[in-house]
Amino acid sequence: MKKRVKIVWSLVGIVAVAALFGSGYIYMGEVDVAADSPHGPFVSWLLQTARERAVSMQSRHVVVPRLDDADTIAKGADEYAEMCAGCHLGPGVDDNEFRRGLYPPAPALASSDAQTRDPGEQFWILKHGLKLSAMPAWGPTHDDATLWSIVAFLQVLPTLTPERYAEMTKGAADAHEHAHAANDSDASAPDEAHDATEHGGATSQNE
Repeated sequence: MKKRVKIVWSLVGIVAVAALFGSGYIYMGEVDVAADSPHGPFVSWLLQTARERAVSMQSRHVVVPRLDDADTIAKGADEYAEMCAGCHLGPGVDDNEFRRGLYPPAPALASSDAQTRDPGEQFWILKHGLKLSAMPAWGPTHDDATLWSIVAFLQVLPTLTPERYAEMTKGAADAHEHAHAANDSDASAPDEAHDATEHGGATSQNE
């Protein structure tokens, strides 16, 4: 019994010393947070494993819609060119100084070798983003239909030539601006309805 208690207190002491040392290491500013200095092997493994398992498990209930609709793919091409190509490139799209400064590096999604995720995982990442990376969460600013259009486009992206990619995305800026102007208008509708209710302008639910 005494031996067991001694072991427990020894473990507690080890944990306390490790916590004290770790706290001091952090407080003294010794943790390397520079984006131009890669993680060591253990930290890289830990973060990658945590990320991959989290995405896999948290996306497992995502219901994937039809992704081969031509109009959906065309919409996704415009969205991808405006929202994604700066980091993830495209056929014939040159690398850029912004992308070269990212850590972890953003995958070049025009390469079939970089397309390692299933559509459900792609949608989840688009919607929720990834912590400790430059991948933003697009869910707060884009509806699911828009995000699925990007996923649909990702399925064909590795098959496109530079010429075909340029053709599909030539009107991306105008299409993107028009689509989000419509989304902003739709988003304001609940507020307008709320204001009408507050000022006695609401109609009966039975009308």
